[in-house]
Amino acid sequence: MALDGILLHKIIPEIETVLPCRIQKIYEISSTEILFQIHTSEGRKQLLISCHSLYNRILLSKRNYPTPNEPGNFVMVLRKYLEGASLESLHQGDLDRWCAFKVRRHNNLGDLEYLDLYVELMGKYANVILVDQNGRIIDALKRIPPFENSRRTIQPGSLFTLTPAQEKKNPFTDQTIDPSQTLTAQFSGFSPFLEREVQYRLQNGQSFHSIMDEINSSSRLYIANQDNEAVFHCIPLTSLGSCTDYSLFEGFEILYFHKEEKERIKQITGDLYHFVRKQLKHQNQKLPRLLKEFDEAKDCQKWNKYGELLYAHQIEETNGKREIELEDYESGSLIRIPLDPKLNGRKNAQKCYAKYNKLKKGQVYLEEQIRLCNMEISYFTGLLQQLDQADFDTAAEMKEELIKLGYLKEKNQKNRRRHKKNEEGPHITTLKLTDSISISFGRNNLQNEALTFHRARKTDTWLHAKDYHGAHVVINDPSPDESVLRLAANIAAYFSAGRQSSSVPVVYCPVKGLKKIPGAKPGMVQLSSYKTIYIDPDEELLEKAGVDIS
Repeated sequence: MALDGILLHKIIPEIETVLPCRIQKIYEISSTEILFQIHTSEGRKQLLISCHSLYNRILLSKRNYPTPNEPGNFVMVLRKYLEGASLESLHQGDLDRWCAFKVRRHNNLGDLEYLDLYVELMGKYANVILVDQNGRIIDALKRIPPFENSRRTIQPGSLFTLTPAQEKKNPFTDQTIDPSQTLTAQFSGFSPFLEREVQYRLQNGQSFHSIMDEINSSSRLYIANQDNEAVFHCIPLTSLGSCTDYSLFEGFEILYFHKEEKERIKQITGDLYHFVRKQLKHQNQKLPRLLKEFDEAKDCQKWNKYGELLYAHQIEETNGKREIELEDYESGSLIRIPLDPKLNGRKNAQKCYAKYNKLKKGQVYLEEQIRLCNMEISYFTGLLQQLDQADFDTAAEMKEELIKLGYLKEKNQKNRRRHKKNEEGPHITTLKLTDSISISFGRNNLQNEALTFHRARKTDTWLHAKDYHGAHVVINDPSPDESVLRLAANIAAYFSAGRQSSSVPVVYCPVKGLKKIPGAKPGMVQLSSYKTIYIDPDEELLEKAGVDIS
């Protein structure tokens, strides 16, 4: 569901409360998101602009966002022109889905100048455009050349033109309804969803004037579910029954933060999904070939038999023959022996013996290759499941893991040195229950390895979903009570490949009962003895306990 003009009309005053402000830093969160760190009279804040086709919005954010090492060209232009400048004011075009910041800055010569930063939030056409004081475009997040849109070109150096104004009434000042037209056709700022809500209210006796007064006085965002999709607006959604309300900015972050996070993971970490799926496909195709070769190798004894028969029957002249039938001196039956037509009988016998020895020795090699191939399949299957449940930090650590194991190469050695210098270790999640009891868990192999073998005490209780790839969970208590144990088991079951299953078996034991598997990938353990508890993964229980289940 997209943002409409009336919702943007409600957002503008919230942002105006921090203006004027100074732009300190500008970051590119993803290819469609820009984050401004601003200094206001209330301290440092973050202004987020998203031009995603579905999730486009503008808001003041309190979330922590990752940033790529190398920003795109447009963000570099914004840094050149806007870092150190001031956002003086913000205005919306009537009730349309665009707004513009007036920016005050000093150029390289020290002269004062004013720029305009236009934010257009119109679905797939959403854009951010920087315009100089002469009305010329400096640059834009999404450039639109003339051959794509001859009416409105968005290119550096082009003359900027506003989006065409809609000849509609302002519903806050002119509230006369024409029953022959839809509300979206009559009034600015109306979306089809808001029209349905207003029509429902009108049919139930509420006046249009009172509805617009309610919209005008609202400072909340109401979220409901319709056909398994989140819908929202700034008034209670009475047509859909129950809904939950939040402050405007909090509501938008609940709606969109984690939805866009998956896309950030793909963009910023170099699309690990594609790499992991490719490796998994390769190993799955390799395994049947190895098994076939191993079956052939196990049948190596026949080649020894062929060689013995060729010698026993003293076969000499076989040149030009591709096979020969000889009587088995043990069973008396005829055995068909394949031959190389270029070789005589003695050389063919030697070739049979050589193939026998090769296949016999190859059995050991093939067994090892099959074992390694199964380990790779298990490893990449686990990575794929972890990626499906990953946040950004988890995915970034998974990329580091693949680099350390040699699957990926570090593109920028300079960045790698900087990362090593600032390395803080894996981001292990800890849930504090009381002053003395907490539950920690990892969401990738590096976090699991660090938690189990470096941070956990030998007397702590360790849990893991049995026969599933998933999180290592540690309770810092040797004998936790049943409620704590079941909560930790729920975490282990939920953050595993068994998330959608019921009665997931979760094993638990003291940390001292675990051992590393020699030569295994990070996070792999052996258990000497354990107990099992069966759990139905419960999102509601985890949310109440304060676990981020997104």
